[in-house]
Amino acid sequence: MSTAGSLIPPRTQQHQAAEPAAPNAVALARQGRRDRLLVLSLLLPAGALLLALLIIPVGWLFYLSLIEGGEYSLVHYERIWTMRSYQNILWTTVKISVIVTVICAVVGYPTAYLLAQLPGPLAAVGLAMVMIPFWISILVRTYAWLILLGARGPIVPFLQQVGLTDNPFLLLYNETGTIIGMVHVMLPFFILPLYANLRSFDWNLMHAAASMGAPPTSAFFRVFLPMSLAGIWAGVVLVFVQSIGFYVTPALLGGGRVTMVSMKIASNIQEYFDWGAASALGVVLLLIASSILILAARLIGGGQLWGTTR
Repeated sequence: MSTAGSLIPPRTQQHQAAEPAAPNAVALARQGRRDRLLVLSLLLPAGALLLALLIIPVGWLFYLSLIEGGEYSLVHYERIWTMRSYQNILWTTVKISVIVTVICAVVGYPTAYLLAQLPGPLAAVGLAMVMIPFWISILVRTYAWLILLGARGPIVPFLQQVGLTDNPFLLLYNETGTIIGMVHVMLPFFILPLYANLRSFDWNLMHAAASMGAPPTSAFFRVFLPMSLAGIWAGVVLVFVQSIGFYVTPALLGGGRVTMVSMKIASNIQEYFDWGAASALGVVLLLIASSILILAARLIGGGQLWGTTR
């Protein structure tokens, strides 16, 4: 005997099944729109802040760099491209930044490697020593280097006594003193991201390599070093990008004989009131920094560079 449900035509059954589903779909769509509006409302304050503090100033910088005498012009960029003085300033900036980055890498890698192998309490003490410079103003540290590297400081008189030099300003008011001061300021920016990378390294991999017959040197270069490249690149990017825009230390330790881009920007504004030329140099610095970031992201992957992947 057939049941009562079997007397209902198939199309009627499908229509009855679809009736409760339609209101559910509408409710889900409405809820989805509310969720998106909620997320958008939460992002609006951050977006407004980003617009006010980054997008508008950078846009204004680009605009000023294209204005000369009230008209649109590329004369400021042409000046950077053709004038020898601007080329020398750019070359000096890049050269010093590269040297500082290399020295920070050479000094910072063994330091971070040592800190990563220390037990917790000793590692905390070591990190505190690395971070002590952050507690002191850059201006104070730079004046300290003026004393240490000066003719009456402890370094130059010692070099004179042993007969290595008779120049009282061997380490001051030149590129050497500028590099020394910048390395002191920038070194923690290399050590800290590299230490964070090395601290998460699984040291059992080194034991596994040793158990398979790999000598310590081979295990280091084939296992440890490749897995620390993300931390190295993060430190390199931080140090180099900050170095190309550094101002205080080159201005004081360079003594006016070392001119970097940031100092030329300040000079264009303070002495010549030429906002267009200063803005063009700022745009060039921004492009250099952006190029370095994009190159590093392509070489090691954006997720590793920004720490979004493990």
